[in-house]
Amino acid sequence: MTDIQPQPDMIGGVPTPPLAVLPRPERLFRMRAERFEFLAQTATLAPYLTFLAALCRVQAGLAAALPAVAPVDSAVVDRARTAAMPPIDRDALVDDPLLGATLDALLAEARAIDMPAPARLALDALQAATTEDRRWLIGNVLDDSIPADSAAPHLFVAAAVQVHLARLAATLDAGRLVPIRTGVCPCCGGKPAASVVTGVMGAEGARYAACAGCQTLWNEVRLTCLACGTTKGIGFRAVEDAATGNTGAQIKAETCDGCGSWVKQMDQHKNPTLDPVADDVASLGLDALMKGEKWRRAGFDPFLIGY
Repeated sequence: MTDIQPQPDMIGGVPTPPLAVLPRPERLFRMRAERFEFLAQTATLAPYLTFLAALCRVQAGLAAALPAVAPVDSAVVDRARTAAMPPIDRDALVDDPLLGATLDALLAEARAIDMPAPARLALDALQAATTEDRRWLIGNVLDDSIPADSAAPHLFVAAAVQVHLARLAATLDAGRLVPIRTGVCPCCGGKPAASVVTGVMGAEGARYAACAGCQTLWNEVRLTCLACGTTKGIGFRAVEDAATGNTGAQIKAETCDGCGSWVKQMDQHKNPTLDPVADDVASLGLDALMKGEKWRRAGFDPFLIGY
């Protein structure tokens, strides 16, 4: 593990980027599936990454095939802007019949995926679950709080929630969103899975947090803790190159001494194929190394619960 000092060019010289980049659900999940498939070719987690690739294929298919969702009401968006709140109300989605239908469709399509026995048992249990049990699972996912001892059923529910939230987010006008607070998605109020430093023309070097729920990217100031908002005590940790002892890591842990947390940061300007969810899972080695350190993980990824 290597300490990386923040660089001066991380602070200045970045043009004013747009606040948010909304998801294009079918394309996003299809490209994530392709990334998982690529990562599975060399990773020690190959079976799990291959399973997640297939699950993302299901997500992409549902995003394209399900009936269109109704746009978020303009009056709701106006009230959210005035109150500096996200226009998508997660609490109201727990009993949303469209989310329930999305979950039913995902469970049906997922049956064709090759998966380990525990995942198959979780899938069967979900399809037979009572309304109350499913409501509990959906509520946990929407709260970004999943018990480690029931990761498998929550994974399928999270995949359905991602599809539904991304489709809702795609109906919004990014120009009407307002910042909420550091580390909070301006679309749905969710937590980030990770952040990415983009190389996209016009926003080169800007840092975007990636919502683990609705898949929106939102701009955050670099060298700022996504858990507590402080700009003090920020550092970076990365895995050393075993051969040279040097690190040119494209995925680093941004650490905060103020609140004792860390969140992954991915350098898309160095590698534009990096995906904040797929590469979060594939870089589990960084999580393993950080477990021995003084910081706790603050990034939320429903595909990493229990690891």
